[in-house]
Amino acid sequence: MKRLLLLLFLMTGFAFAQNRVFELRVYTANEGKLEALKARFRDHTTAIFKKHHMEVVAYWTPQSDDPKAKDTFIYILAHPSREAATKNWAEFQADPEWQKAKQESEKEGALAKKVDSTFMDPTSFSPLK
Repeated sequence: MKRLLLLLFLMTGFAFAQNRVFELRVYTANEGKLEALKARFRDHTTAIFKKHHMEVVAYWTPQSDDPKAKDTFIYILAHPSREAATKNWAEFQADPEWQKAKQESEKEGALAKKVDSTFMDPTSFSPLK
C-alpha cells in the first residue's frame, strides 16, 4: 500500500510539473531607479512571491557593456498553470505587505516605467520543464 501511495504521489508530481508555465518579466526602470528596484526585489518581493506560491527561477541584469544595463531588470517565474498564475498575481497585488513595500519604495516616484510579461511553455526538448 505504501508503495502504491508513493507511486501515486510521484505521478501526481510529474503531471503537475508537466503543466507548469513560465513567465518572463522584463522591467524598464525609470532613470536612476534600477538599484532601488533591485533592492525592492531583494528585500521584499522575493519573499512575498514565495508566500503566494510564485517560484522565482532566476533574476538577471544585462552585462555592463549593454546599453540596457542602466535600466533593465529581468526575471522568470514558474507557475503550476496559467490559471494559478492569474490567481497568485491577484493575491500578490492585494497583499498588504506588498502594498506597503511598493508604497514605501516609490515615495520619490515609480521605480519602473514599463513591465513586459510573456507566458511561455517549454519546448519538448527543453532541459527545464
